[in-house]
Amino acid sequence: MSAHSPKKAHRRAVTATVVGNFIESFDWLGYGLFAPLFAAQFFPSGNSLTSLLGAFAVLGVGVLMRPLGGILLGRYADRRGRRPALMLAVSLMSGGSLLIGVTPSHAHIGLLAPVLLLLARMAQGISHGGEWPAAAAYLMEVAPERRKATYGSLFSLTTCAGAFTASLLGGVLTAALGPAAMTDWGWRVPFLLGGVLGLVLLVLRSRLAETEVFRRQVQGRRDRGSLRQVLVTHRRDVLLAVLFVAGSGAVGGTWTAVVPALGGRLAPPGTMFGVAMTATALMLVLNVPIGLLADRIGAARLLVAASVLFAVTGSVSYLTMTGTFASLLFTYGSGVVYLVCATTVLPKLLTEIFPPSVRALGTGLPNAVTGAVLGGIGPAAAAYAAEHDASAWFVAGMMAAVLMSLPASLLARRRTASDTPRADDQVLAA
Repeated sequence: MSAHSPKKAHRRAVTATVVGNFIESFDWLGYGLFAPLFAAQFFPSGNSLTSLLGAFAVLGVGVLMRPLGGILLGRYADRRGRRPALMLAVSLMSGGSLLIGVTPSHAHIGLLAPVLLLLARMAQGISHGGEWPAAAAYLMEVAPERRKATYGSLFSLTTCAGAFTASLLGGVLTAALGPAAMTDWGWRVPFLLGGVLGLVLLVLRSRLAETEVFRRQVQGRRDRGSLRQVLVTHRRDVLLAVLFVAGSGAVGGTWTAVVPALGGRLAPPGTMFGVAMTATALMLVLNVPIGLLADRIGAARLLVAASVLFAVTGSVSYLTMTGTFASLLFTYGSGVVYLVCATTVLPKLLTEIFPPSVRALGTGLPNAVTGAVLGGIGPAAAAYAAEHDASAWFVAGMMAAVLMSLPASLLARRRTASDTPRADDQVLAA
């Protein structure tokens, strides 16, 4: 961070993370909320569930592209800088969103419609895989040492803000246009808006300054961004990262898409928009306090507590979910609370595992792969399980992933006690 203008550098760092994470959350929840509306236009079928499965399959392919994004953009961030990687990520993100918004339906262009939808989600999957590690590395490298979890709460804050905006927009559009117009063309509005916001973010990120950590400790090193170093030298750290992100990868890739979609089938039109809006609005005010708490008691301890709580409340709420507002709020809200806690502490936990020379790649690869495997198959698996009365098995698998934070916390403590601090792990003071 520049010594002559610390406040300005901090504002730019906040903008780089807040707006990008906001758009990603807005896009992700938007797809889940609006999938029941546009599924039949891209995957025509006499059965609404079959069409929805097609839309979720495209969602899954997009998630499966995240490892590629984690490798390509993570390596790019370690070799060329955090700023160029952030700019490339938002370009892919906004381009994919605009493509979804303008692609004609199957009735107009035939099989080209689902193909274009698939290409758009692939581009966004690559973007999502690389956006988070580049932004996390940037933010953590400019954050004060004792306030890293508080700064990390900006990720959960913007996640909730993006989800709140998507659900609010969905509710407003449904009320203003009506179900018929929403199904016909209204669902396109959020994707077009997301594309425009992405272009604005691209301009903002072009004005960012590179972090001092990258300039002084990474730039010029021949081994920076080495995939071999991550997979061989830091293989234990990769495993630790996988355990830490297993729960957020599964819940983030599944819960926020499946619950709104299934809730849209159980409840009257517009109800799920109100549920998502209420849950995220309540959590908006708790993000920063949760970050402050994590800095006080420890990031790993907070994640473990949140995981145990969600393993109980999430299981009960999902298996007893009905079409009432209260039931849907309990189910969706339990996942939101868990994700807020996870996204608050994971930037600090993961960026501290890897040295700056491979920080974005080391953080992005396990995060993206885990999210792809657990989150990519989750929506289709959940829909299949619901159709065959096997939701208990789906929930059991989900909660097993969530509880991986327990052994991860124990391993992290042993690592901290036995390892000597790395010289390039020290973040430069502002």
